[in-house]
Amino acid sequence: MSELTQAQRDDLRTIAALIIPASDEYKVPGADDPTIQADMLKTLGRDTALVVKALDHLARLAGKPLAALDPAKRDAVIKEFRATGGAAAATLVRVVLQCYYRDDRVLRSLGIEPRAPFPKGHVLPDGDWSLLDPVKARPVDLRRA
Repeated sequence: MSELTQAQRDDLRTIAALIIPASDEYKVPGADDPTIQADMLKTLGRDTALVVKALDHLARLAGKPLAALDPAKRDAVIKEFRATGGAAAATLVRVVLQCYYRDDRVLRSLGIEPRAPFPKGHVLPDGDWSLLDPVKARPVDLRRA
């Protein structure tokens, strides 16, 4: 499937706004912003099938367009969606997040220059590497190559 139906697009926009609402405090759009939505639709690619599966599952749970539900019912549907959506729901959330956080307005609000990471790169502050000690202490579960 290469394209979402209008109902799926409407539900995508609604759920995106619930995942990341607009913020007047930080002067950033929500993930339902038309530019961000256009980026999502344009770059779905290999994720299209799982996003469609997630949106179809969401539509079955809602029984009507998500935006048409009253807030209490919508919250209950979203809670059920999180519990039962599996990999498809995770993919939908990832798509929303990746498109949101590559928007120039969002990057500027985070103090990040909106540009490609190469050739200049982005400097990351040194973190506390000791946080990985519990992971390093675990027994090796994978076969060594």
